Amino acid sequence: MPHRSAVPREVWVLVAASFVIALGYGIVAPVLPLYAQRFGVGNTEISAVVSVFAAMRLIFAPASGWLVQRFGEKHIYISGLLIVAISTGACAFAGEYWQLVALRAVAGIGSTMFTVSAMGLLIRISPASMRARISSLYSGSFLIGGVAGPILGALAAPFGLHAPFVIYAIALFAACAVVALALGRVQVPVGTEPGGVAGTGVDVRPVLTLAAAWARKPYRAAVAANFANGWTAFGVRVALVPVVMAAFFPGTASAAALALTTFALGNAAIILPAGRWSDRYGRRPFIIGGMALAGVATALFGFADNLVISLILCAIAGVGTGLCAPSQQAVVADVVGRHHRGGPVLATFQMVSDLGAVIGPLVIGALADLVGFGPAFAVTGALLVLGAIVWTFTPNEPERTETGAIDVVPRV
Repeated sequence: MPHRSAVPREVWVLVAASFVIALGYGIVAPVLPLYAQRFGVGNTEISAVVSVFAAMRLIFAPASGWLVQRFGEKHIYISGLLIVAISTGACAFAGEYWQLVALRAVAGIGSTMFTVSAMGLLIRISPASMRARISSLYSGSFLIGGVAGPILGALAAPFGLHAPFVIYAIALFAACAVVALALGRVQVPVGTEPGGVAGTGVDVRPVLTLAAAWARKPYRAAVAANFANGWTAFGVRVALVPVVMAAFFPGTASAAALALTTFALGNAAIILPAGRWSDRYGRRPFIIGGMALAGVATALFGFADNLVISLILCAIAGVGTGLCAPSQQAVVADVVGRHHRGGPVLATFQMVSDLGAVIGPLVIGALADLVGFGPAFAVTGALLVLGAIVWTFTPNEPERTETGAIDVVPRV
């Protein structure tokens, strides 16, 4: 059983910022497809508004890794948040469809900047015995904000579809202030090597190459699973679930917000204990079980014609995603360890998720236009199940210890 220790205070800074970011995101997510729909476009074009955001995250990820190494995590984190805040606020004033797409593309650049920065910081400051727990705290704060966001969005509904974008921009400016003020007062530990000087604030840890990480089966499996997760959770769910709910239940007010909120509630209910369980029992069983559960629920969602059943399936999918998410991120942290810089490794892990979020909405949106929502969501669910199957053939491997060495004693 892992040693219990206090969560580093730097983590709480990032957790607080994550909550503020998600609060605004939860307000925007349910209305973004509907906001695009007002320009008179179809499902494929609506999905493209989500895909272009992920596409720019994908394209700009390598540059973000270089910026982090050049200027440091904190500065790139804040810069990224500012870019997203400004571009998101400007979406409220978009007069044409192409303007909305362009602004979402700019927001994607800022998003990958603060995402890569946050991943690097979390790995550096997370004790080996708490990696999944800290991952669940960070992800859980985003989910709780995502639950509260649609509620605030409902309150903003009388002000029109423009209001959520303004509210999100304000939330992001607040997150910048939280990070700039709070993280500036704590010292993030840096590694040292022979010739390095402790306490100088210069990060001299060696870089873990992508080839070295790719040689380990768990990292390859985590990359495959993250592609499926990006396709589903960050692509299809955001782009098409609101459209499905509006089409199936046109007489139900705020059906889209209900669906996304129910998913987030199911996710938030399990993600914190899932992190503790992963640190105690290992990563693999929770990735397999979570992806399989989310896959089955997602496959059935497109055929549900009852509001209660649809919401139950959203909750089950949320539970499945919450079970596997902390373990997937902890696998990458195990591979990198605290005493290595994992820029290429982290960027690749993020990029495959963004690649899934780019391809998923476009493919599934086009499939929905051709054959309907049922088959489209069945394909999405099958992709998640395939990710679970990949992990069934992936053995557990030892984890990196606090010293950066590989622990040869398996976790029990």
